[in-house]
Amino acid sequence: MAKVYAELDERLTKFILAQPIFFVATAPCLTASGEGGHVNVSPKGCRDTFAVLGPRTVAYLDLTGSGAETIAHLRQNGRITIMFCSFERAPKILRLYGTGRAVLPGEPGWPGLAAHFGGGHGQGAERAIIAVEVDRISDSCGYAVPIMDLREERDVLTQWSERRTPDGLAAYRAEKNSVSIAGGPGSADPGQPTDRAAHADPGQRRADRPALRRSGPVFGARPPRVGACGSRC
Repeated sequence: MAKVYAELDERLTKFILAQPIFFVATAPCLTASGEGGHVNVSPKGCRDTFAVLGPRTVAYLDLTGSGAETIAHLRQNGRITIMFCSFERAPKILRLYGTGRAVLPGEPGWPGLAAHFGGGHGQGAERAIIAVEVDRISDSCGYAVPIMDLREERDVLTQWSERRTPDGLAAYRAEKNSVSIAGGPGSADPGQPTDRAAHADPGQRRADRPALRRSGPVFGARPPRVGACGSRC
């Protein structure tokens, strides 16, 4: 029923590119005592925003949104899982596990990655490109996933972006995307600060949040290492 694949072949690539939505999961690294921040799962849509770059390399266009959990988590530990579901008659779930990085507009790798994606998402709506080196590819049955028909794609984000100037979009991202829920550095436009010291005091930020699942001081402490939480962190 379930199978692990060595690489993304033509059949799997065709399945991936046919899906109108995919899901991205990331999490901040747990501390040795088991504390940690929130696990984040984000739905991603919009046509021509996902690309298979090679047998074990993929990327997607990250559009402006109200949070930046994925980028913050990738900057801290790089771990990411991408899931695709079939909502058609033939059931299938495909998961890509790997290590991701965020490439921002203006950074050296941006032009080459951006060439893999279509436009039409609103001028300046692109916040980042998430590039992933995949280390595990597996599928599962998907027997409990419902059969659904795609009615149409939303154009709300495109319209929202086109009503704003580049400076307006940069200001929005600086306000909404600079810090994650756990206090880690999120996304920022080139030239904007991305380290914790540039933002409000992280200790106060943690104190202002509910006590449930409070995050330890893992962001900005030191580079990720193996063994700090019993896994690759």
